[in-house]
Amino acid sequence: MSIAPKPHCALLIVGHGSTENPDSSTPYFEHAEEIRSRGLFSEVHCCFWKEEPSMREALYLIDSAEVYVVPDFISEGYFTQDVIPRELQLTGPTTEVRGKTFHYCLPVGVHRSMTDLILKRAKEVAPGISPAETTLIITGHGTGLNQNSTKAIRDQAELIAQSGAGYAAVLDAYMEEQPFIAEWAEMASTPNVVVVPFFISDGLHSYQDIPVLLGIEAEVGAALSQTAVFRQNPHHLRGKTLFYSSAIGTERLLADVILDQIADFDSLHLAHPLPA
Repeated sequence: MSIAPKPHCALLIVGHGSTENPDSSTPYFEHAEEIRSRGLFSEVHCCFWKEEPSMREALYLIDSAEVYVVPDFISEGYFTQDVIPRELQLTGPTTEVRGKTFHYCLPVGVHRSMTDLILKRAKEVAPGISPAETTLIITGHGTGLNQNSTKAIRDQAELIAQSGAGYAAVLDAYMEEQPFIAEWAEMASTPNVVVVPFFISDGLHSYQDIPVLLGIEAEVGAALSQTAVFRQNPHHLRGKTLFYSSAIGTERLLADVILDQIADFDSLHLAHPLPA
């Protein structure tokens, strides 16, 4: 889906960020640069919860009177429903803050077009492998803070299972709640297993923690930017052939999902979207 140019509007992409990993913010800036290159908005900015610029600082970065806010997050949950609205002073889909109009879109991870990105990544990481002999596992963090945090992953697993992609099984698994990704070999009955991390960036979880849980690494290693090459596939572990991809958010086409969420917002909330 493409959107009409909005030359009088700004786009604010909101991410989590990290004080511990130098790679955490990279995909957000890449998504912003891709959208900026298309000339759709008067300005495109990023802000973060754990990095600079902060969400509160972002209010001072923007000159435009109308702003679309898109959470570059995987699911609806604590950050998208509590933290971002609080920090940006948003009270609903559209909010007037300090003389500016803010439109608050849904997070990228809940959009239906994410399904195609997951399938694309799974095929790229395991070329030539028959889906009929493969279990696809979508993995995330899992948390007790908000029950919606795992919903996007469960939904994607169900959509792919029903899509006709042909995988023998499509499962969801998590770092900190059941079903646990550490039990991937017991979960899968097929000889091949493809694991796609449902995270925005190759940060502490997808690049350092989950490989230990899978058994690819014996201990947490260096950050991605401090490593010469990405891990080589496949891995022969526990009697199976395991393929492990980079985080889904590193896919450059995620910029299109951000725009899809803006188009959906206009369709749902703005009966008469402002002309370009």
